[in-house]
Amino acid sequence: MKKILYNASFITLEDTVEDEKIEAIYIENDRIKKIGKKDEILSLKDDETEVIDLSGKTVMPSFIDAHSHFFAVANDLSQVNLNECKSFNDIQNAVIRYVKNNKIEKDQWIIANNYDYNNLKEGRNITKEELDKILPNNPIVIKHKSGHNGVLNSRGLEMLNISEDTLSPEGGRIEKVDGKLTGYLEENAFIENIKRIPMKKEEEMLNNIKKAQEKYASYGITTVQEGYLSKELIPIYKKIIEKNVLDLDVVAYIEEKSIDLIKKDFKENIKKYSNNFKIGGIKIFLDGSPQARTAWMRTPYINDKTVEEKYYGYGTMKDSRVEEAIKKAYNANLQILAHCNGDMAAEQYINCIDNLEKAGNKIEKIRPVLIHGQLLDIDQLDEVKRLGIIPSFFVAHVYYWGDVHIKNFGLERAEKISPAGSSSKRNILYTFHQDSPVIEPNMFETIWCAVNRKTKEGKTLGENEKISVIEAIKALTINAAYEYFEEKDKGSIKEGKLANLIVINKNPLKVNKDEIRDIKVLETIKNGKTIYKLN
Repeated sequence: MKKILYNASFITLEDTVEDEKIEAIYIENDRIKKIGKKDEILSLKDDETEVIDLSGKTVMPSFIDAHSHFFAVANDLSQVNLNECKSFNDIQNAVIRYVKNNKIEKDQWIIANNYDYNNLKEGRNITKEELDKILPNNPIVIKHKSGHNGVLNSRGLEMLNISEDTLSPEGGRIEKVDGKLTGYLEENAFIENIKRIPMKKEEEMLNNIKKAQEKYASYGITTVQEGYLSKELIPIYKKIIEKNVLDLDVVAYIEEKSIDLIKKDFKENIKKYSNNFKIGGIKIFLDGSPQARTAWMRTPYINDKTVEEKYYGYGTMKDSRVEEAIKKAYNANLQILAHCNGDMAAEQYINCIDNLEKAGNKIEKIRPVLIHGQLLDIDQLDEVKRLGIIPSFFVAHVYYWGDVHIKNFGLERAEKISPAGSSSKRNILYTFHQDSPVIEPNMFETIWCAVNRKTKEGKTLGENEKISVIEAIKALTINAAYEYFEEKDKGSIKEGKLANLIVINKNPLKVNKDEIRDIKVLETIKNGKTIYKLN
């Protein structure tokens, strides 16, 4: 396969290349063979070469998803979407429509996603009693957008054997009022229990995988992450690999307690792709989410009369367990990803890595990642740099929950969320992500968020943390390639690298910054082949 792209603006992301001097790209098989002047590149064509005039459009490296939950994105396609719900009544109507349209039978699970009580007029969580009124004979679970908490109805609690006598696990909470269950579960109590809900049938599951890939590709993404490969998902991924349904590259991070299973089940996929799937490392959770008030903080939350005066959220693992997990990854030469939203969770991770470094372990070689880093504080960044930790910021929080963070932490603290600007000033390599399915994997929206830092209410949140457009693009391309140890193959337009490219309708370096999130991906090319084209 040979292909020439010309008559376009090229964003190479190679600091040694003057982009304005690049007029064409020659692709051979799956790699970029040559870049240069139009006449020079066109002279390489033969009868087998496809020559494409892009009529002034822009070409740049395809995006790399630094953190999301690929299977959850696919699985959510068969669930009730509550994203537009503004009240309990809206939730009720959405569930009833779903049941009618999908012919749901008695005792069949109903799972709803994209729930966030911050967006509801009631301003509180729905209860099991209110869910019981919808469909008392079906188990129902309403999942918060963060994926870290949710509400079950009475039948759902019964099906999962959760009763008033069930104790809350370490790092989680089963809410009870006057000894009675409300239906609300958070963190480990929620995450571990919903794993036991039966999966969809194989045909529907594989079809959803294909649809999820189309979604990612439509946003210009060619490499995605499975951010938490639990024991329950192992047989599903074995089936996905067996059926060879992956077009995108998928990098998976296995739950720490199941690490021994990868040698048995994925021996061909450890740190290398086979059928477009590889195991990248281990994932651990150290706290929850700031919008759900479960992120672990050094300073207390504010403005909540329902909790004690000084509430800090909480951690999910003891220091000894965190160090054990990091050491386990290090000894297996696997990367470690730690979910840390609050600054106290970040401090725990930093201190545990530091302790292991002092014991003679060079943790930097496995490129440890601090996922989300919403409230990673400025005073912690020097240690992040010294230890070689890669922060991956969920910077779109500024837009989606920035106003909530102001209420939870006050304006001064909220302005420091996702401190990309302060990280850039310290030459810290960082990436961005959307944690899909929490939000859509919309990369240009994330770039817009990083350079403008506007909340939904139109406030500028953190002027000092704004970054340039080129820095934001690098966080989603060449920096993300480095996070995956793939910088030699992906992330920029360079001779010898894989031909992973996108064609877009406008140049993000030249449009008004307010217009960046309106940029359209017209075509996504992976390994030289078009995998998405806008109709």
